[in-house]
Amino acid sequence: MPDSLSAETKDQLLKVSVSTLTTCLLKRGFRNQTLNGIAPINFDAARMVGPAYTLRFIPSREDLDTMAEYAKDTNVHRRAMEECPEDHVLMIDARGDTGAACGGDIMIARLQKRGGAGAVTDGGFRDVSDISALNFPIYHAAISLPSSPIRHHPADLNQPIGCGGVAVYPGDIVVGDGEGVIVIPAHIANEVAREAAEMTEYEDFAAEKVSEGRSIMGLYPSTAESRKEFEAWAGAKRK
Repeated sequence: MPDSLSAETKDQLLKVSVSTLTTCLLKRGFRNQTLNGIAPINFDAARMVGPAYTLRFIPSREDLDTMAEYAKDTNVHRRAMEECPEDHVLMIDARGDTGAACGGDIMIARLQKRGGAGAVTDGGFRDVSDISALNFPIYHAAISLPSSPIRHHPADLNQPIGCGGVAVYPGDIVVGDGEGVIVIPAHIANEVAREAAEMTEYEDFAAEKVSEGRSIMGLYPSTAESRKEFEAWAGAKRK
């Protein structure tokens, strides 16, 4: 799958909500693309858009997951922070287990410094106050304090994973806002972004009309007549 985003598509995705994207994907038959139980650490952080780069954890085992093993340069968990490509989102499959951290402030700071677009896990991070201060988009299920080897063995990088109940393939386009995270199959990202941008503009129009006292009947969802009215409204605003 492609793992690059056009500048136009990225710009469109940065301006639309995850909620709007769910509707665009539903129209194409995709019903399970939003991660369950995932929220941003810092609700004021920048929006997140980027191709997925994946890390998969399996349950730890005492003879393999020691601090000595963790300290090795070959450790897959630590490699993820050094190998995640620029502008990509690190997606971490923790099996929904928040019993040990998937990382802390130093790892996340390194990912940010290398130009990553953000990180997401269905497990938990620690040092959340320091992570929040980075103003970097990070999403998780819950705060988790214990060291990762207590519960997690890093198995592999950049392979298909499950995260928050969603299948994530390397190169899928990940979008996060203040409400949550959605995964868009890479091959339809361009068309979904275009439609979401158009939907967002119509929703701005509908919201303006509702604020003026207009009923949603015949307005939202759109009708042939309301679309004509919208086109005139949009054309005037673009002049």
